[in-house]
Amino acid sequence: MSKPVLEENKLRKTMEKFRAVSHPMRMAIIDMLSDLPKMNVTQIYTRLKLDQPAVSFHLKLLRLSGIVVAKREGKEIYYSLHTENLHKLIDCIDRINK
Repeated sequence: MSKPVLEENKLRKTMEKFRAVSHPMRMAIIDMLSDLPKMNVTQIYTRLKLDQPAVSFHLKLLRLSGIVVAKREGKEIYYSLHTENLHKLIDCIDRINK
């Protein structure tokens, strides 16, 4: 069997995604967005009973890691799951846990 080759850049990007989804608050945001396909920051922080800066910070990390996407509609920015990336991450977790 050949030795696995780890590309540092790919490994770093993957670890960023794992870190992004591993926080309880970000997991709660992902769960909410799986129920409601798009939400703005106000809707999210109201449901989580948190302050807006904290929720914005978590959304930023999820966005930068490619787990959520942000789309401006008028004055509002709506967040939704980047389902393709989330499915890839879940598939990776499933393969590890076999």
